[in-house]
Amino acid sequence: MTIRWKDYKASGFHDELIRGGGRPRDAARFLTRWLSQLKDDEILERKAAAELAIQVMGITFTVYSEEGGSIDRAWPFDIIPRVIAKQEWDGIEAGLRQRVQALNLFIDDLYHDQKVIRDGVFPRELLADSVNFRKQCIGMNPPLGVWAHICGSDLIRDKDGQVYVLEDNLRVPSGVSYMLENRKVMKRVLPELFEDAYIQPVDDYPSQLFDMLASLSPRVVEHPEVVVLTPGIYNSAYFEHAYLAQQMGCELVEGADLVVDKDDCVYMRTVDGLSRVDVVYRRIDDLFLDPEVFRKDSIVGVPGLFRAWQKGNVALANAPGCGVADDKVVYAYIPDIIKYYLGEDALLPNVPTFRCNDPIQRKHVLANLDKLVVKPANESGGYGMLIGPQASKRACQEFARLIRNDPRNYVAQPLIALSTAPTLVDTHAEPRHLDLRPFILSGRDMYVTTGGLTRVALRKGSTVVNSSQGGGSKDTWIVDLEGH
Repeated sequence: MTIRWKDYKASGFHDELIRGGGRPRDAARFLTRWLSQLKDDEILERKAAAELAIQVMGITFTVYSEEGGSIDRAWPFDIIPRVIAKQEWDGIEAGLRQRVQALNLFIDDLYHDQKVIRDGVFPRELLADSVNFRKQCIGMNPPLGVWAHICGSDLIRDKDGQVYVLEDNLRVPSGVSYMLENRKVMKRVLPELFEDAYIQPVDDYPSQLFDMLASLSPRVVEHPEVVVLTPGIYNSAYFEHAYLAQQMGCELVEGADLVVDKDDCVYMRTVDGLSRVDVVYRRIDDLFLDPEVFRKDSIVGVPGLFRAWQKGNVALANAPGCGVADDKVVYAYIPDIIKYYLGEDALLPNVPTFRCNDPIQRKHVLANLDKLVVKPANESGGYGMLIGPQASKRACQEFARLIRNDPRNYVAQPLIALSTAPTLVDTHAEPRHLDLRPFILSGRDMYVTTGGLTRVALRKGSTVVNSSQGGGSKDTWIVDLEGH
């Protein structure tokens, strides 16, 4: 037996690799032809090789239980990659650059003149109710005027093949390490395809990340001291913190490893004494960053860190307060924000979004809860959502109550029929829904990953792609058709 593409059907959905009638898309032709030549035992052999590589490389993620415990699990991975033509990707990349540029201008404006509010583009009351607006950051001028240095924007494609931005992750976006490790696994498992196919590389991300961070250094030195600040080994993204520090050649530190001296500079404790730190890539939420300024009970932060940043003696990436734009209600205004700051129409559209703080839109949402997806403004990871078409009547009634009690905290969107891609089930391919998270770096220059982290819902019919809720991942291939 082999994979028979003529038997593969993704009825009603846009499939990333296969058109109707089992015909491959142009960018995936070489891949599907090669896969169709593999026999069952060869497919199982490659699948086992991927599982072994993941085990040997120690690629894990952390799942938390309701009882408060946690467990590390092997990274769930599918060996059939997602393929996108470079010619299409170039347009997506331009849209991501435009979006992040406008978001950084928006954040900077909110902490300074607030022209966007005075000119009636963004409502003042939404800022007043924002849980991620930090008054302590008003008037701050981070290096290069950039607040969100690392952004992960989630992209989806609908049944007609249109790409949408589903949300922007600006606080401490995660997942890029899995993008990098996915590629390493694929090179072990399908090395033949990398010899002849024009698959664009992704392995320059750590060096691009380091160069971006180094460009923020307040000191003009040949080798700025960059550290990765982690909450510790029990954080669900600790694998990524350690991985990126190792790949960049930087120190991985916890709060207790850093100290702010009386000169308001940040130092790292070493066996040779204190060593000056120039840039902190922090993987800690704002509220836990500095107990002198935010939560006084934080034991993972660094006392005085905010003061050192305020005085320009250290750079923080991402900057405190950038999460004001990482809000699903703000998301609804991003096309207007792009138009306001850049004078351009958004190259990548939003998913149509209803804002529950608007009485007319709220009335529509409450009348159609069984047809919509309802999201809280500041949750992530797929938590706290209502997927109306799949929800019980009781769940819809509970969300109606939540929306009426706090309309500012909710938005609603139609349920998008997410695109699919062939995914291995035993030795044959079945369609599974997926999304894509590219990463955008902003410093002196801007850099967009070639592709990103493709997350796939491994359960049949499911649209939940998060690894903590049963999702997995694929390598993402951007293929240059003109190279063939």
